[in-house]
Amino acid sequence: MLQRLVSFGHPNVPKSNFSFKPCGKLNQYSHLKKSPKIIGSRSFSLNIVPNYSNSSILKNLNEASKMNSNTKGLLEGLLSGKRTSLAQSITLAESSREDHRIQADLLMSSLLEWKTKEKTLKKTFRIGISGPPGVGKSSFIESMGTFLCKEGYKVAVLAVDPSSARTGGSILGDVTRMEELTKQPGSYVRGSPSRGTLGGVTRSTTDAIILCEVAGYDVILVETVGVGQSETAVEGMTDMFLLLSPPAGGDELQGIKKGIMELVDLVVVNKADGELLSVAKRAATDFKSALHFGTPKTPSWIPQVKICSAKTKENIPEVWKVMKKYWTQMDEEGILEMKRKNQRKAWMWKMVQDELVKRFQNSDKIKEMLGGVQKEVEEGHITAHLAAEILMNKFISSNKTDPNT
Repeated sequence: MLQRLVSFGHPNVPKSNFSFKPCGKLNQYSHLKKSPKIIGSRSFSLNIVPNYSNSSILKNLNEASKMNSNTKGLLEGLLSGKRTSLAQSITLAESSREDHRIQADLLMSSLLEWKTKEKTLKKTFRIGISGPPGVGKSSFIESMGTFLCKEGYKVAVLAVDPSSARTGGSILGDVTRMEELTKQPGSYVRGSPSRGTLGGVTRSTTDAIILCEVAGYDVILVETVGVGQSETAVEGMTDMFLLLSPPAGGDELQGIKKGIMELVDLVVVNKADGELLSVAKRAATDFKSALHFGTPKTPSWIPQVKICSAKTKENIPEVWKVMKKYWTQMDEEGILEMKRKNQRKAWMWKMVQDELVKRFQNSDKIKEMLGGVQKEVEEGHITAHLAAEILMNKFISSNKTDPNT
């Protein structure tokens, strides 16, 4: 055992004195002062561009730390409300190419800086919608979105479709199933592949929400792939979490995980028409009873239960009344702003974790010894905890000679 630990470089064994050395500090944002450009009634200036010149971690950004002409064009188009610029900007945010990620980050930084200074922005409402497959999420979103457009709202729908295991593209194509909504002049429907992410909510979804808001959309509907514990991630980026349920109860109700029930702000029982109307009413009663025993996540708001029919559009206006009441109440109490601040902080740490795992897996030093350590764990020679400690110390020590590991 001692020989194995020495060979793997365990920190508690002589000959392996590892110490952590910071891999470099990121400079504070430097501000490029430029005269503001006027676009319609909006004005903005590109006055926040991250300076990566002294960062050893991001040395590849030295030549690419400025917006290129295409990204500047997207910025101007977004602030003037161009749908094509919005579509291209979301595509840029979804890209995994390094040069695209750099430009996307610069674009988002400039937009966020603009948002903090713009005093005339209308308030926005972010709604996350989840539910089991077949419950009619797309039909509900189309009916609700069409109703809101006719009421004068600008509605953006971010629909996440299951990805093909072979091509990575979308299988269902929710956009093609919202034909009526896409015809509305105040709507924008964007389908994105889940790319294997459980629930489909990814880092680009948060960027897409901000892009839609900057482009002038005031109601953002985020649809997930299905229902499950992992999909509650959508609750961490929206103002209201809506659970759509089929007209069923008993065992079907128990199948909806408790973790989701604790996060909902509104439960809507869909397909409440024809012979299923009475079943839907019983299901709504069951949900009310289930929610009665839970603790509301917001003391001033008790989760509501409503029934509707996306097919006949019955009770769609009533459902919106509850949603708007929540929006108004949470905004007046300052809860929405506080919630968004907490969400931004939580997503920052989520991105830190993802980036650390990515760099760990791509480390050449880790790749060299990973096979041997895994074999020792498989054979029962060392514990999984000890193996993790060995790998982490190797990863940290490698930064002394290779800051980009």
